[in-house]
Amino acid sequence: MAVYFSIILVVITVITGIVWLANKFYLAPQRKVNVISAQEQSAVELPKETIATLMEPSPLVDTSIQIFPVIAFVLILRSFLYEPFQIPSGSMMPTLLDGDFILVNKFNYGLKDPVARHKFIEVGLPERGDVVVFKYPRDPRIDYIKRVIGLPGDRVIYKNKSLYIKPACQESDAQCPGFTQVVNSFTNKYQGPDAEEGLNQFSAVMLNKIHTILNDQYTMPRTNHYFQQAGTAKDEFLVPAGHYFVMGDNRDNSLDGRFWGFVPEENLVGEAVAIWMSFDFNRTQDSLLPHWIPTNVRFERIGAIN
Repeated sequence: MAVYFSIILVVITVITGIVWLANKFYLAPQRKVNVISAQEQSAVELPKETIATLMEPSPLVDTSIQIFPVIAFVLILRSFLYEPFQIPSGSMMPTLLDGDFILVNKFNYGLKDPVARHKFIEVGLPERGDVVVFKYPRDPRIDYIKRVIGLPGDRVIYKNKSLYIKPACQESDAQCPGFTQVVNSFTNKYQGPDAEEGLNQFSAVMLNKIHTILNDQYTMPRTNHYFQQAGTAKDEFLVPAGHYFVMGDNRDNSLDGRFWGFVPEENLVGEAVAIWMSFDFNRTQDSLLPHWIPTNVRFERIGAIN
């Protein structure tokens, strides 16, 4: 759906832009010529109302002139700077909740054209700990949001609900580091929105970035037997060049890289940087109002994403 919207936005911008240019360099000057010609043919000076009528563009041209700057601004903003998204699931709890509306920075990871999504300017690449929106590798029509865990060349182990990362380096390098465990510190039983029995909340530190994750004490540790690479141990992932390994913060309730693999760089949409609005949709079945009408605004959630 997002791709179709981008195509429609580009088409409207191009059409209204052509009309805007045609009016500026041909139609408007031609209307002035018509006014001068009518004035010369008239024995008396033309009334101001008549001149205004002759100078007035057609409704189609006038509409294009009015909306082109707005459409062009929206296209530039949405394609190259920031794009809004809605969180549709709880896989990133407690960082992001169902009903959060977020802003995604599309500039951080390079500029891409809005239709084919080919990168034409390099700006930067994701870092471990970034929350990213990307096209689901198995169905690029769907947008996913997860946290970057492994960079190209990294080895990642997720075993017994513990995460270990070995940064990419040449094995011949004497200074090549080994696996380092991502430290998780228990904070409390999760009691926030959409809380379920058994959800424990932890504070995780990755590259000096602190974020919060959830683990379900009643769920058995998940392994990567759904996605097994040749040449890796059980529960280990070797991130290929030009790819990223991602996981949800709600570790036991996230369909992520453990089950379908890696995110190609070309699938990246941008970095989720802020929550600009958040709604509750806790409407009961017997409610007279549609379920999509919010029941509450969660102002306390508005702000930067960690």
